[in-house]
Amino acid sequence: MSAVVMVDPWVDEWASQASCSGSDPDALFVRGKAQHDAKAVCKTCPVLAQCLAEALDNRTEFGVWGGMTERERRALLRKRPDITSWKSALRAGMASQGKRD
Repeated sequence: MSAVVMVDPWVDEWASQASCSGSDPDALFVRGKAQHDAKAVCKTCPVLAQCLAEALDNRTEFGVWGGMTERERRALLRKRPDITSWKSALRAGMASQGKRD
């Protein structure tokens, strides 16, 4: 019988691993069409979920975080008031995805 090792993909110290870590932070705090450009940086980010959880749990009002604008995050918070910890919810989602892969 072999043992199955589960690896937790969640990274608590995520900021240095973010796709935007080496770029101008002001580029993520823009309005209008520029937000779509800012969100493009997030598409391949390895710590997108951690970034989003941070913004949602702290009710961050400005900027693109985790691939979402402030408007998108507010809408998500209104839609899911039952979630008290986005970190826990997104971490659990990542873990369940890992089990299926």
